[in-house]
Amino acid sequence: MGLLLGACAIPSEAQVRLTKDEALKLYFPGATIERKTLFLTDGQQGEIQRVAKARVESKIVTYYVARALGRLAGVAFLETQTVRTMPATIMVIVDPDTTVWIVEIMAFYEPTDYLPSERWLGQYRGRSSEDDLFLKRGIQNISGATLSAQTISDGVRRWLAVYIVAVAQEVNG
Repeated sequence: MGLLLGACAIPSEAQVRLTKDEALKLYFPGATIERKTLFLTDGQQGEIQRVAKARVESKIVTYYVARALGRLAGVAFLETQTVRTMPATIMVIVDPDTTVWIVEIMAFYEPTDYLPSERWLGQYRGRSSEDDLFLKRGIQNISGATLSAQTISDGVRRWLAVYIVAVAQEVNG
């Protein structure tokens, strides 16, 4: 669940699509954004893994809370994972109602043939942890890009679970 892009060789097809600051401004225009760090307990880590059915590799969680007009606008999570052999960074924004608002690919270092389309990413919009967010079940696969699709699906489920288990009460409290 860490953010790590630095030390890898970047192939010529690699692309940073949006920086963190650009994405936060794009999705939360005019909002006040606060960076927060959370240290998960063993119990929270276990519960998140149980709910998400995805591994939580770090107990340190960094997220961004956006508030507009004094109200919670959403919470953004960023994650870098290795897709096949190279990293990809995604941003998952969770609405206060615990549904997915946006899944954005921030950086993608695999060949562009493996890059999911905006239309495919749109499958997550409005979905919650109660929905079937597993590849080839509630989420369509991408022919030729199964590893990209799997990495993103695991990330979305993980961040929804982190929000529900560890973040929602704090940001809504």
